[in-house]
Amino acid sequence: MLALLTASTASTAAPAFYTSCDEDQTWVCRTVLDATHNEGLADLANALVGTVGRILLVLILAWLASRFLRRAIERFGARVMLGDSVRAAARSTSLVQVLRSVSTALIWSIALITILGELDVNLGPLIASAGIAGIALGFGAQNVVKDLLSGFFILVEDQYGVGDIVDLGEASGTVEELSLRTTRLRDVQGNLWHVPNGNIERVANKSQEWARALLDVSVAYGTDIDRAIEVIKATAEHLRADPDWEDAILDAPEVWGIEQLSADAIHVRLVVKTRPAEQFRVTRELRRRLLQAFDSSGIRVPNSQHTVWLREDPPPD
Repeated sequence: MLALLTASTASTAAPAFYTSCDEDQTWVCRTVLDATHNEGLADLANALVGTVGRILLVLILAWLASRFLRRAIERFGARVMLGDSVRAAARSTSLVQVLRSVSTALIWSIALITILGELDVNLGPLIASAGIAGIALGFGAQNVVKDLLSGFFILVEDQYGVGDIVDLGEASGTVEELSLRTTRLRDVQGNLWHVPNGNIERVANKSQEWARALLDVSVAYGTDIDRAIEVIKATAEHLRADPDWEDAILDAPEVWGIEQLSADAIHVRLVVKTRPAEQFRVTRELRRRLLQAFDSSGIRVPNSQHTVWLREDPPPD
């Protein structure tokens, strides 16, 4: 009699279990229910495979996508880095860091929205609130957005990089760090300048591709100009032939001729094509050697002359 009641109870309870799983329409729920006849375990398995499983799948896919994009960006950075220069390596590193940060933020933002949807969170008010907050933040952070966009185009267009000597208008010096928002450069006095990228209206890069040492050599009036030009050009040629300086000079020096006639001197222009950022060192060495060459050749360097007029007033009564 007890066995019949137990069988009858089981026969009447089992359809309730199967009805619950039929509503969920998941094979895991039915499989667990068939094996255990426990509705709680079936619901737990359904939840793990259902909502929790989908959330785990979203996280795994986001992680895989992030890893894939990171590798793709690193390969892109390796292709962008042409040559073995420090400047190319710094530019590639900066560009890779920016792209990795943007791609990571985008992927995990999409993953977060998908997870909230799986948790039956109403995204309408959340999106509306985020839109209002974004508009308010946009009005208050226009300069920041401008800085970020300017920094991105500086990196993509390769306007300058770490180690370059640049003139940004308000500040000039050597670039020590370049980010999306600011550029840090140190001038010749040792001052460290922080320049927002959005405030940069023009850039003079003094160390990109090649440079030019430009020197206006002054000689006194009465000097044989042809002789002075020969000495200037010979001195520059000797510098180029020097083994310690031949790597810094890219082309034969040129004397363009008389550039200016001032009140005290005749100015002869000398130009030398150099490697990037080498023009300053070459110019200083040229001045030193030209001074020695002028002394040995008897070419006079101009001296400023001033005429003083003395007026003698009549004695007072």
